[in-house]
Amino acid sequence: MSRRKSGKQFRGKRLESTDTVQTMSPAPADPPVLEPGHTYASVTDKISSIVLTRKTSRGWIFGFAVSFTLMMAFLYATAYLFYRGIGIWGTTIPVGWAFPIVNFVWWIGIGHAGTLISAVLLLLHQEWRTSINRFAEAMTLFAVSCAGLFPLLHMGRPWVFYWMLPYPNTMDLWPNFRSPLVWDVFAVMTYFTVSILFWYMGLIPDMATLRDRTKSKFGQIVYGMMALGWRGSAAHWQRHEVAYLLMAGLATPLVVSVHSIVGMDFATAIVPGWHTTFSPPFFVAGAIFSGFAMVMTLMIPLRSIYGLEDFVTLRHLDNMAKVILATGSMMFYGYSAEIFFAYYSGNEYERFMTVNRMLGPYGWSYWALITCNVVVPQFLWSQRVRRSILALFVISLIVNVGMWLERFIIVIVSLHRDFLPSSWHMYYPTIWDFTHLFGSIGLFFTLLFLFVRILPMISIFELRALVHETDEEASR
Repeated sequence: MSRRKSGKQFRGKRLESTDTVQTMSPAPADPPVLEPGHTYASVTDKISSIVLTRKTSRGWIFGFAVSFTLMMAFLYATAYLFYRGIGIWGTTIPVGWAFPIVNFVWWIGIGHAGTLISAVLLLLHQEWRTSINRFAEAMTLFAVSCAGLFPLLHMGRPWVFYWMLPYPNTMDLWPNFRSPLVWDVFAVMTYFTVSILFWYMGLIPDMATLRDRTKSKFGQIVYGMMALGWRGSAAHWQRHEVAYLLMAGLATPLVVSVHSIVGMDFATAIVPGWHTTFSPPFFVAGAIFSGFAMVMTLMIPLRSIYGLEDFVTLRHLDNMAKVILATGSMMFYGYSAEIFFAYYSGNEYERFMTVNRMLGPYGWSYWALITCNVVVPQFLWSQRVRRSILALFVISLIVNVGMWLERFIIVIVSLHRDFLPSSWHMYYPTIWDFTHLFGSIGLFFTLLFLFVRILPMISIFELRALVHETDEEASR
């Protein structure tokens, strides 16, 4: 009797606990990486149709026309620069580095998100990278292409740029390998080479898919050449996976090394505000910060225009927002450490530099920077903000502006008032400075529009690998 009674009591308590659990409000589930209900065929049809069967929209033509016009303005300004010299810019003494170096560091930072999303997250087995890695890789190539132009234009004599390369010569024109500017040449060239190889290696299976689906004879030839004879055999897939992982392992150190070297451009100088030991890691965090913001800025409109909400879900945007929040917190730590060490060191020049940034003639740019890179990203602590498409788009735009202002402050504001007050001079950008800035943005978007129209912006073969896993999660 006692056993039966205790069993009834136990069952009663179990039922009560079950009822209690059922009445509790369930925790909100994370959005899926891929919306359920898709098959291998539907994924392939949706992505390949954007390239093969979808008509060129008026919006695409208008956007391409605007970006192409800006690119033509960039080319015209460059031709005029070659004719007149760098005096057409606002570059003066002591501001010997101006808009070109600001734009160079800004574009290099934007290009970091592609390598991080593709290589690092691949090695960490993060499945949410699948829908955005191809687009981020292409964005990396275009951003590095824009960045590489500015040091050449800033040289004053760009036709002798090959002097920076270690080529055999009899005139003893070897560059000074102790100069960090020479390190930039090797870093950018290595970064661009590995990035384009990694990007193209991921394109090979998709090129075979487009080759087999296109009805155009010209398309079959072009896509067939780019597919390199891909047949989808087991041997092809095995070798592709091994090579893909090896390239990811090679590309991963570049995330740290490339922008660390850019940070060393400043850290090895004696200018107050530059010669700090935390410049390399600070620049790397800022590069990831700006890179993810640019990916979000571009991906949000594209997913809406091309109807890719099932592939680029709120899960992707939420994760990217968390990365922006984390790296934004690192940027806040960097700004705070810079102020602390300027006063703790007892160096009067460092202290003056800090006060000049805050209260000097360019003080507006410093407080705009703090607002864009420190205050605004704090809204991402809220899950409601991270699930709002409009809020994410606005925040990503603000972060991009803030990161350009940061480069402006580091380069120009640190230089315009140096050690000698008699050398102080204000920097005023000319129309040609702004033409090269916005013209480079036009070049970037021109390449981006062509990429979206000609090649699949989402990896087909990697996304198809998630179909089976998504169906299993939905059936549970």
